Amino acid sequence: MKTIKGPGIFLAQFMGDKAPFNDLISICKWAKELGFVGVQIPTWDSRCIDLQKVAESKTFADEYKGKIEAAGMQITELSTHLQGQLVAVHPAYDTLFDGFAPESVRNNPKARTEWAVQQLKWAAKASQNLGLNAHATFSGALLWPTVYPWPQRPAGLVETGFKELANRWLPILNEFDANGVDLCYEIHPGEDLHDGISYEMFLEHTNNHPRACLLYDPSHFVLQSLNYLEYIDNYHERIRMFHVKDAEFNPTGKQGVYGGYQSWINRAGRFRSLGDGQVDFKSIFSKLTAYDYSGWAVMEWECCIKHPEDGAREGAPFIKDHIIRVTEKAFDDFAGTGSDEKFNRSVLGL
Repeated sequence: MKTIKGPGIFLAQFMGDKAPFNDLISICKWAKELGFVGVQIPTWDSRCIDLQKVAESKTFADEYKGKIEAAGMQITELSTHLQGQLVAVHPAYDTLFDGFAPESVRNNPKARTEWAVQQLKWAAKASQNLGLNAHATFSGALLWPTVYPWPQRPAGLVETGFKELANRWLPILNEFDANGVDLCYEIHPGEDLHDGISYEMFLEHTNNHPRACLLYDPSHFVLQSLNYLEYIDNYHERIRMFHVKDAEFNPTGKQGVYGGYQSWINRAGRFRSLGDGQVDFKSIFSKLTAYDYSGWAVMEWECCIKHPEDGAREGAPFIKDHIIRVTEKAFDDFAGTGSDEKFNRSVLGL
């Protein structure tokens, strides 16, 4: 077994217009003061990284990594959540998702997809240049508007959708494979990969691609009433990343999983700061450790009630306290009697 690395922090929700949140090095120093030792980098934020330069220049990548390490932090992984979303967009969401892309490709779905694919390929090379072995993203969605179908889905629609999704991702997965990096999909409502079954369908259409791996985030499973501990049993061999994020689900006689179009504060299912929700993190850390998960535990903060700075301040010790330093011996070694083949045979009466 290996001891999980951490605590890390995903910077996406903390970047802002005021110091220390408006600059990569200053936010790294802020995170270090709170007790974090790693940062996960949102690659769509130019204040955090020039993705193309890191991909195209190993020298630049080394300098970039060195600045972060000089601030007392390590890079846990890079993230292309927003760009990955744009690899596959249903036309119903074109206008909304255009905001994720640069102005030069807005109102042009074909150009927007090409831009997103290039971003992912740069992310593969950038990860290699930084010495990283895992990367976070979203799958995007072609089928999500039909997730709860009315009228019923036409026969073969799901198969066509997953075939197209796989065709778009296979060249990207191959690029990650060429660079020795696992591409980890965050399984998330709104994405075509939103639970175990949909992930398995994607694997089937990508010929079980070895780089089509998983970012494990239990909060999204709480809101789906999915057994997030059994999920680890099912998919631990593919879990390469871990977002430590809490959530709660309190259905009533008026609303359940779908939330009734309410704001986050008024939904039955809500994301919460670490320790304020319902996720059983003791069992999660135990299972991941027992299954030899060797990656990072990275806090992703999303809470509709608590201030983000308080969530971060509480999050570092929360993760640190849950990381299990693995044992190097069995607890009952003191009672061992020693053995050899002759002794073992005598115990068995042979």
